[in-house]
Amino acid sequence: MTKGRLEAFSDGVLAIIITIMVLELKVPEGTSWESLKPILPKFLAYIFSFIYVGIYWNNHHHLFQAVKKVNGNILWANLHLLFWLSLMPVATEWLGTTNFAKNPAAAYGICLIMCAIAYTILENLIIKNEGENSSIKQAIHSKFKEYISIVFYVAGIATSFFYPYLAIGFYYIVALIWLIPDKRIEKTLKED
Repeated sequence: MTKGRLEAFSDGVLAIIITIMVLELKVPEGTSWESLKPILPKFLAYIFSFIYVGIYWNNHHHLFQAVKKVNGNILWANLHLLFWLSLMPVATEWLGTTNFAKNPAAAYGICLIMCAIAYTILENLIIKNEGENSSIKQAIHSKFKEYISIVFYVAGIATSFFYPYLAIGFYYIVALIWLIPDKRIEKTLKED
């Protein structure tokens, strides 16, 4: 299989995930600004999740810019990532519907940490497949962002049972860390 086919499939799945999330938003019942108040938590959860899915899409795109070939392990690792990302609409809906309650905040964090772990596995398998001297290995020589994200997710999950808004703050910090696209790969590819 070519990497283009994997990328196209992944793009399609991510587009469907975003579509499902937006379809969960319902039109307010009134015409005043006050009628938006009941749907505000769901809308904020949607924005947050849209940003996260966008971050994964963007970084997935950058990652596969440097990939020369894919194998079965990479295909399965990519499906593993897509599985966890496909749970985002459920986690988003539960979080927004319950006004960021503790159990939904924990479940949302679990979904996020599993996405991060799956992405890290995908990166590692790609590096293994491309080789130790590959441009992707040179680009991703430090996994600080990946590992610090997991630390913040663990902190968020742990605090979600006592302070769910603090947990959301931890998840927000990770989004800020990744909001600017990962330039390591682009920089390395330009140097090659």
